[in-house]
Amino acid sequence: MKQNLHTHTVYCDGRDTPAEMAEEAIRLGFDSLGFSGHGRLSIDQAAMTPEAQEAYIKDVLKLQQRMQDRLKIYLGLEQDVRGRCPEKKPFAYIIGSVHFLEADGVILPLDHSPEIFLRILNELYHGDPAALAKAYYAEVRQMADWDEVDIIGHLDLITKFKERIPGLSFDDSVSIQAALSCIDVLAPCKLFEVNTGAIARGYRHDPYPSEKLLRYMHERHARLVLSSDCHDRRYLDCFFPEALEMIQRCGFRSLYVLGDNGFEEHDISEFD
Repeated sequence: MKQNLHTHTVYCDGRDTPAEMAEEAIRLGFDSLGFSGHGRLSIDQAAMTPEAQEAYIKDVLKLQQRMQDRLKIYLGLEQDVRGRCPEKKPFAYIIGSVHFLEADGVILPLDHSPEIFLRILNELYHGDPAALAKAYYAEVRQMADWDEVDIIGHLDLITKFKERIPGLSFDDSVSIQAALSCIDVLAPCKLFEVNTGAIARGYRHDPYPSEKLLRYMHERHARLVLSSDCHDRRYLDCFFPEALEMIQRCGFRSLYVLGDNGFEEHDISEFD
C-alpha cells in the first residue's frame, strides 16, 4: 500500500503538473495520490490565487476521472491557520498547518529560509526559542476545534532548520511541554502526518515529528499518515522506507489511509 496526501503542483509552489505527479505515482507503485495545494492566503506567496485555486480544482477533478482505472486521485487542500475557510467542499480532506508567526504586528514565514527563521527568533522572540515554541504550538492547537481540518501538517515545523542553524534547539523543558500539551489537545480529534519534505529539500536527515514527539504521540494513541510534502515528483516517496522503520520503532503498528469511506486504519505491514 502506498499513498501520499501532501502533494503540491504548479498551481502553488510545486514543480510539476498534477498529471505529471500522477504518472510518477503510478510508476512508483502508488495506490492513490492526494493533491493539497496551498489554500488562498494574501500574505503567502506560495498560496494559490483565487483564479489558480479554481483552475486547480477543475484540473484535479478532471484528472480523477481520467485516471480512475489506473490511480485513485483525491482533491485536497493545505490550509494555513491564517487562511481558514471552514467550508470543506469540494475537498476530500484538509491539512491544517502553521507557516507564519506574528509579533508586534510583524508576520514572517517560519519555513522559508534559515535567515528568515533567525529573524523571527531574534527580532520577534528576542532570541528565546522557548518563547517561539510556545507561540507556535498555541497557533497549532487552535485547529482542535476546526471540523474541516483532518490532518495536522508538519507538527514541529519550527525544527526545520535545526541542522542549518548552529546551537538551535527546542529541547528545553518549556518548548517540550508546549509540544506535548499541543499533542494532548489534538490527538483525540486529528490525524498527524509523518512528513519527509525537509529531507527531500536537503534541510534535515529525519522526518517531522521528531522521534521524541512520536513516542509521546504513541502513548497518547495518536493516529498517523505518512506523507512526503512533495513539491517535485522526483521525491514523491522520499524516505518512506526509513520513515516506516522510525514509526515502528516508536511503537506504532498501524497507519491511516484515505479511502472511499474516509480515513481507514491499516496494519503497517501493508505499506511499501
